[in-house]
Amino acid sequence: MNVLLLTRYGRMGASSRLRTLQYVPWLEAAGMTCTVQALFSDEMLQAKYQAGGYRLSAVLSAYGARLKVLLERHEFDLVWIEKEALPWLPAWAERLLLRGTPYVLDFDDAIFHNYDNHRSPIVRRLLGRRIDRLMNGARLVIGGNEYLARRAREAGARWVETMSTVVDLERYVVPDPACGTHPRFVWVGSPSTARYLEDLRQPLTELASRCAYTLRVIGSNVDLPGVSVECVTWTEATEVKAIAECDIGLMPLADTPWEKGKCGYKLIQYMACGLPVVASPIGVNSALVQEGENGYLAASPDEWVSALWRMINDAAIRRSMGAAGRQRVESQHCLQRTAPRLCDMLFGAAGYGGVSA
Repeated sequence: MNVLLLTRYGRMGASSRLRTLQYVPWLEAAGMTCTVQALFSDEMLQAKYQAGGYRLSAVLSAYGARLKVLLERHEFDLVWIEKEALPWLPAWAERLLLRGTPYVLDFDDAIFHNYDNHRSPIVRRLLGRRIDRLMNGARLVIGGNEYLARRAREAGARWVETMSTVVDLERYVVPDPACGTHPRFVWVGSPSTARYLEDLRQPLTELASRCAYTLRVIGSNVDLPGVSVECVTWTEATEVKAIAECDIGLMPLADTPWEKGKCGYKLIQYMACGLPVVASPIGVNSALVQEGENGYLAASPDEWVSALWRMINDAAIRRSMGAAGRQRVESQHCLQRTAPRLCDMLFGAAGYGGVSA
């Protein structure tokens, strides 16, 4: 079976690396031949982070390459699309370019809100239902959480599955808890998501007045006056070690429709390393964090301070929560669990048996 994978990014893009690319060896072992085409290359993504946006010439070139491969879609049994094939084009144009070949859509973000919640009434009128129309025409829609899956069902998608964004257990280790008088909190993300740390400015500053600690920020440069911040460059080869060297994982989120589409991957990473977690009770965070078992949910600055202070001062809580989180990842949120299921779904979507709608 020949599968065309249309990703948003290359390996530098977390969503592409985790939602599609890490599955390629499993798909090929199951008998699929995979051709991967990224819309935006790693070089383009790096330039975006540095310059704050894409160059128009680079975008036009990227769209040209994507159009070319879509015109060759009939060579494949299935097209597996991360999010959307051609952002900002009318849905009818994208569906026309996919006609005749079954396609699967995979979402780990609420990208439909890019259109239906856009500040421009023209965009909302012309493209507000764009993603819904693509979902309606898909053979299968995979959502990273129930919020995304529910949108697909409301759009009339014929087959909808929920599958979280997961880790490869072979890459993740569980170190011995070593939190002492100088604990280390960790947050991992990108320059575009570092804004969430602003919500922790007050609680982190208050904690800094009580004890010495370090906030390790992986993947972005952040400055929080009054807080000892250690910024670490993200690389695929070093991210697991950089997380595992820490003591407590943090995942603050804002309470907006966009955040409800987040899939909690940071929490899954922290738990895979055996770390206890503290997170905002937004979206899937509330399902991943079992209050008092693998971490705490914190809805206010006072709750953040209370949760972190409790963890800092109780090694037994950290150990038990870290172990519970790791167990949850092993049972539900790892590649070793989801890859066989995904293979069945893709075979079924292409009409090759396996799971069917």
